[in-house]
Amino acid sequence: MPLGTLRPSPLVEQAAQHLRDQITEGHWPIGTKLPGETTLAKTLGVGRSTVREALRALAGAGLVQARQGAGVFVIATEPEEDWPTRLRRAAITDVYEVRMLIEVEAAQMAAERRTDDDLAALDAALTQRRRAANASNAEFVDADIALHGAVVAAAHNPVLTGLFDEFVPVLRQGLVDLVELLDLRSANSNHGDEGHAALVAAIAQGDAEAAGRTLREELKQTLAQLQAM
Repeated sequence: MPLGTLRPSPLVEQAAQHLRDQITEGHWPIGTKLPGETTLAKTLGVGRSTVREALRALAGAGLVQARQGAGVFVIATEPEEDWPTRLRRAAITDVYEVRMLIEVEAAQMAAERRTDDDLAALDAALTQRRRAANASNAEFVDADIALHGAVVAAAHNPVLTGLFDEFVPVLRQGLVDLVELLDLRSANSNHGDEGHAALVAAIAQGDAEAAGRTLREELKQTLAQLQAM
């Protein structure tokens, strides 16, 4: 397949995609040394800096490897899946089990580390969740996730916060589906309010054991519902 000259923008993404296609379609098998930057730049109709960035992207995907003094070689024909992609492919129940591990620990840490600003944020998030009771299922789920995010933020651990943020897109869709399929808000539009209020209260009181227990029970109930879907 001829590479062909590229359109003006976005050049790096286009160059990376064209080179990736050459590899994944078998035109450059594993072990093949790629043409030099100058040759690739001329063939693709871009500058060497664009080719260099495209090759870095391929290296990040695990397709090529630069060997000092030898050139760039193909080391795989299929890109490695990044963490967000793996999460999107994972079963929602598997993601939820890991969420439980993260959030229960975060709730316990939040009870020990929360500041006045954290308590204000938690109260505001709980209030917003209650207001969302009159909104759509998607808006209610967003408000629910925001409250859980405030709990994680109160733990003051950037790694936990980063992990939670990675889970949010997968969690959101799974929870929206759960609420709609099981019609969880038909009897009570503010489903789960009592448990969430108890969680915020436990964190405010500095009771790590109660915070962890309360959140664990709430998440276990949701997980059981997801597993039954």
